[in-house]
Amino acid sequence: MKMSATTEKAQRLRADIIKLLYYKKKSSLTDLSKHTKKSLPLITSTVNALIEEGLIIEQGLAPSTGGRRPLIFLLNPEYKRYIVAVAMDQLTSRLTIYDLYNQQVLPTQVIDLDMTEDKSADTLMEFIDRCIEKSTIDKENLLGIGIGMPGFVNAEKGMNYSFMHVDNNISLQDYLAEKLNLPVYIDNDSSLIALAELNFGEARNLKDVLVVNIGWGTGLGMIINGKLYRGSSGYAGEFSHIPLSNSNALCSCGKRGCLEVETSLLVMVQKAEAAVQNGEETSLKVLFTDKSKSHLDHFLNAVIKRDPVAISILADAAFQIGKGLATLIHIMNPERIVLSGRGAKAGKMLLPPIQQAINEFCIPRVAEQTEIKCSSLSAEAELLAAASLMVENSLFE
Repeated sequence: MKMSATTEKAQRLRADIIKLLYYKKKSSLTDLSKHTKKSLPLITSTVNALIEEGLIIEQGLAPSTGGRRPLIFLLNPEYKRYIVAVAMDQLTSRLTIYDLYNQQVLPTQVIDLDMTEDKSADTLMEFIDRCIEKSTIDKENLLGIGIGMPGFVNAEKGMNYSFMHVDNNISLQDYLAEKLNLPVYIDNDSSLIALAELNFGEARNLKDVLVVNIGWGTGLGMIINGKLYRGSSGYAGEFSHIPLSNSNALCSCGKRGCLEVETSLLVMVQKAEAAVQNGEETSLKVLFTDKSKSHLDHFLNAVIKRDPVAISILADAAFQIGKGLATLIHIMNPERIVLSGRGAKAGKMLLPPIQQAINEFCIPRVAEQTEIKCSSLSAEAELLAAASLMVENSLFE
């Protein structure tokens, strides 16, 4: 049965208030009115209704700032609703389940999943189903499933045109939703990571930010005027396919010369494996024999522990990333660049070669206006973003 326009507006306002409290953790009526652009009396009546339903609670008065202290509201911890968050790259997928305070109620689960294989969508579906069963959470208490994945993803249609093809008459999103009997939303991993930085990380309260996703591939999310910029058809930010590479290696997109063939974690790990095979002195020789962790995790740990071979490989890739960023700085003039994704685990080790490239290729007057920071969310960025994707699309009925 279709809702009336008035009922639909009321439902959306309820959802908007819950979303604001999800991101901000707590807020006053005045702040809620300001962010929703709705009148204070309407916000007050809606919040009162949510309190009666047990979705929101009153925390008390805000600290004094000289005037009348406002009441503060937050989501009710007893409101037991959960979100399945899935973060995928081409070879590995991770899953966790969060409550609405972004506390994990299921430790992160990992599966080796090659997205190029036939039936990979079914493998993903079975993995999600097993994890939900392992959590022992009733499906009725799950808001749904948010999935971040690489590739040309049309978030509105729920289609991934690069990976995990299913029947032509149904989108990947609808296919998974039908099989799992839960709402499912998918989006590009780099776009989601940018949203995570905007809502939870180093892009909070900023207007113009570039967020680099250093993962198995190299991605980019662009925050313009405080909002994610997707472009006219949703594919903005394909930073890794700028033809800046000196290598003749073939990129996953089918072209040569793409930045990604020198900057992705996949390429870095391949170079590390080659160094071990060539007999170079490195701690990776022993680390790679430990099958309890992936070669990627071992490589990043070797970087953190200052292994010379690992640092050299990372520095070469980071310099190329910096060369690409110098181009973007000239075009976008961002106030900040955030280095995020799984590769951000390398932390400050990324900064010197990136800054060196920017110093070499960027006009100083322009470059000086841009701050470069490493993400504080690191590997959790995409999982948090996948959860917030579900929150953004839920009406909390």
